[in-house]
Amino acid sequence: MANNQKKTNGDMPNAHLHELFVDELRDILGAEKQLLKGLKKMAGKANKETLKSAFEEHLSQTEGHVERLKQVFDSVGLTARGKKCKAMEGLLNEADEIIEEFEDGEVLDAALIAAAQKVEHYEIASYGCLVSYAKLMEHAEAEELLNQTLNEEKETDVKLTEIAMSEANVVQ
Repeated sequence: MANNQKKTNGDMPNAHLHELFVDELRDILGAEKQLLKGLKKMAGKANKETLKSAFEEHLSQTEGHVERLKQVFDSVGLTARGKKCKAMEGLLNEADEIIEEFEDGEVLDAALIAAAQKVEHYEIASYGCLVSYAKLMEHAEAEELLNQTLNEEKETDVKLTEIAMSEANVVQ
């Protein structure tokens, strides 16, 4: 069967994963949409220009992730529909608490990075699972698209660590 041809549940290997795959896709689509607001807020609160720029860059990437997820849904013959992600909601609520608690302190950027990396690790775990499911069900296009996003999330995590270790976590 051609990779771009839609597979029905009965035609794909590991079809038992399909409902979980779709549920996780909807969850991460909702998470990415929620994150758009959170990244705007974090960028606005960051003190160092490097961190502000990193948040703004990831905001732009996240807009691309939403569009890419729509392509993933399309590649498996589904309408893109997200659901409220309770995990992202909790992570963003925690980021809000951090902002309130450390807003006037010199440690705010370090705290923002910690909050952002918690988000990144959630996204890395989510996309990692989705890539695996797509691979097992032989959704080649979905696998490729999801893997692109997974790699971008990993790169963002590395960039945040570099900013933390060179600027935010050290006295200059």
